[in-house]
Order: sequence, then C-alpha cells, then structure tokens
Amino acid sequence: MSGSEATYDVVVLGAGSTGENVADVVVRRGLSACVVESALVGGECSYWACMPSKALLRPGQAIDDAKAVGGARQAVTGELDVAAVFARRDEFTHNWNDESQVSWLDGAKIALYRGRGALAGVRKVVVEADDGTTTLTARHAVVVATGSAPLVPPIPGLAEAKPWTAHDATSAKSAPRRLTILGGGVVGVEMATAYGFLGSEHVTLVEGGERVLAKYEPFVSDAVADSLTARGVEIRTGVKAIGVERPDAGGGVTLILDDGSRVASDELLVAVGRRAGTDEIGLDSVGLEPGRYIEVDDTMLATKVPGGWLYAAGDVNGRALLTHQGKYQARACGEAIAARASGKPLDDAAWGRSVATADHAAVPQVVFTTPEVAAVGLTEAQARDAGMSVRAVEYAIGNVAGAAVYADGYEGGAKMVLDTDRNVVVGVTLVGPAVGEMIHAATVMVVGEVPVDRLWHAVPSYPTISELWLRLLETLGR
Repeated sequence: MSGSEATYDVVVLGAGSTGENVADVVVRRGLSACVVESALVGGECSYWACMPSKALLRPGQAIDDAKAVGGARQAVTGELDVAAVFARRDEFTHNWNDESQVSWLDGAKIALYRGRGALAGVRKVVVEADDGTTTLTARHAVVVATGSAPLVPPIPGLAEAKPWTAHDATSAKSAPRRLTILGGGVVGVEMATAYGFLGSEHVTLVEGGERVLAKYEPFVSDAVADSLTARGVEIRTGVKAIGVERPDAGGGVTLILDDGSRVASDELLVAVGRRAGTDEIGLDSVGLEPGRYIEVDDTMLATKVPGGWLYAAGDVNGRALLTHQGKYQARACGEAIAARASGKPLDDAAWGRSVATADHAAVPQVVFTTPEVAAVGLTEAQARDAGMSVRAVEYAIGNVAGAAVYADGYEGGAKMVLDTDRNVVVGVTLVGPAVGEMIHAATVMVVGEVPVDRLWHAVPSYPTISELWLRLLETLGR
C-alpha cells in the first residue's frame, strides 16, 4: 500500500448534495477544496431517495391527475406501464453511475478522493482506498457531510431476514406481489403509494403509533390514510413489531406483531427512521462519540470541538433531515468558512448568508403521496408548546375556484397558524393535489415574518389554487 499527502483549504468528508455544495461555495469564494466519497458522488438524494422515489411516484400521480379532469379522463384507456416507470427511474439515477457528477466536480475545480475517509485528529482526514492511503490536511476547515442511513431497529430476527430499506425500495427492478412496510412516516406512506401504483397486489403498512404521518396536523394523517385505504393498502396502527421470521433466504418474510397477529409478505420494508452516518469516520479522534449526530451552531460549526475548524452540515447534524435543508446548511457553512478564512466578521453584509436560522422554525417539506402533503413552520400544537399566543384557521381547498378547475371534485384542506402577538404566520399545512407547488409562498410568509396586514396586498391570480391564501385571510378576519 502506497501513501501520499495533500493539503487544501477545506476538506469535505462526504460528496452528497450537501458536501458538493459546501465545496462549491468555498471554491467560488477563492479557497481550495476537496471531497472524499466512498460510494457514489451525489449521495442519497440522487440515487436512493428524492429523485428515484419521486420518479417512481410521478407516473401514477399523472394518471390520477388526468382521471380527475372530465375530457382527459376519457382518454385514459390503458394501464400504467410498470417496466417503463422503472426504466424512467433508472434514467434519473443514471443507472447508478456518477460520471456526470464527477464531471461537475472537475468543472467546479473541486478535487475528488475516492475511498473510506475518517478524521485523524485536528484538521486531518485519512482516506483509505484500494490503491493506497492518502492523508489530507485542511488549512481552515474540515466539513463532515456524511449524511444519515436507514435505521434498522433491534427486533429479533429482523437483521437476519435481510429486510428492504429505502435503498432497496427505490432501486428495485420490480414490484413484489406482497409488501409489508414497517413505519408510517414519510418513507412509509410514499412507498405504500408507489408500490400500489406499481402493481403490488397487497401492501400492508404497520405503524406503532396511533396514526401515520404523526408529526403533521391530524387532518393530514386522516387524508393520507383514507386515500391509501381506498387504494387497497391495509393500515395497521397501534401495533408494534416484536419479531421477524424468514426461514428461507429467498422466500417470504413474516412480521410478528404484539397483538399476536402475523403479517406474511414477499418483502419487508423497514422505514422507521434514520441514524447519523458517523459510525466509522473517526469522531473519537476529536473527542466526539461515534454514531451520534454532531451538535453545531447556526454556521454549522461543531460546538463540542475546540479550535473552530470542524463543521458538520446536512443530515449528519440532525437538525433537519431533508435534502433542501442540507443544501441550505451547506451554503451557510461554506459562506461562514470563507468569511472566517478571510478575517471578515460574520455580521458583515457581504456574508449575511452564513447562518442557517431557518432550521429552527421554517422548514418546508412535501410528502409525495396521493393526495400530496406540504407544510412549513410549526403545527398548531408545536406553536402552543412554544408558548405562543396562537390562532389557527382552516379552509377546504376544493372551495377555491382554481382548485375546481384543476380537478373535478378536488378534495383538500389547508391550515394556517398565526402568532397573534406578532401578527405573523408561523405555520401552514396543506393537503391535496399539487399542493407541493404552493408551499413556497407559505415559506416566504413564515421566513419573512410578513405581517398579516401586508399579506392582504399580495393579490393571488384568478383562477388559480393560490386564491387559497386570500380565502385563509378572509377566514382569519372573521
């Protein structure tokens, strides 16, 4: 094994979307940077999460959209071409080939080191590859951007049964005839929707809590559960898995529940959450505990490592496990590193993007079920728990003229949460067709803390679904 050394201003551990964006920002600010990656450049979102999952969901949603409009409905005479859906998914993942992402790194003047990277003390990263070991030294900062991984809980027999995780569900080549999904969060309900479209004859979703999508407003849970049930998905809530059996490595799998029942299927998808991707990256060499999320401040600087050189951005810090929030943190992190390297204060106007404050109360998210779910900021319960003086209003989106034009019998709901002391919107939740394309307006409201008196002058175009914002204000004013 040969050994080599190299020095850069910034060393980024992990070349997913977060790591790429950190490196891009610092290079554009005049620093040198490299990224270290043991898998595919582009990370989870490009190959096993956002892009492939949405590619699997969209064709079925498009058919639903067409069937919801008289005139178009009559033109839908065939069935979903499942093989074509999987082929289209493969186009989005480039057949799990990262050449285009590597080319982008080259164009951005970011060096790539392929191999298993780990911290090895202050400003040091050691990369072990098949052709040797490289020691990287950072002049200014090391950024950990190793993301998160699917959590497989210690249920007896589960690991031995070789269950699917999100990786398997989004990269499968065909739909299993029977699929059991353990977990009713975002991944669980999205994959239940997708595999219902893709031809699985029986999908069972098991959730230990009392409702699916429990972190959202209750009306969201009801709408998604009702839709899944109407499509033939069996939803079991309030029961917990206590064991798994798979006698034959190539045969079926049985999930054993604490009410004494058993659920048999061809595949079992575990979708109960994520864990920090920090198990084997040398955290102990800098005094941190492996396997834990890395605590950071709003510039993504690790708060428990002295010296001001270690940063952690994206899922790895546990603040908001979403691709768009990871990219947002990456931009803030890169700007903060560049500012500190130049000696400029972080409150200088030129470096105003160097803090990621939106992580605290203005995180948007879309759940690509049918119907869609979109939310930003706080739920009513969260706002009350935060000690705010709260008023909440709801409105049926189907009563908006633009929604009636969009789909016959449009069904959906909206809820707006107001902090009455400040007279600003602190949370919005939407459920219904195409609401994912509307949530950014609400995000601007929440992030900008726009007074409600000013929102009356943001006039929505007619007839669009965005007329909803006017109807919510009218409801609020009554």
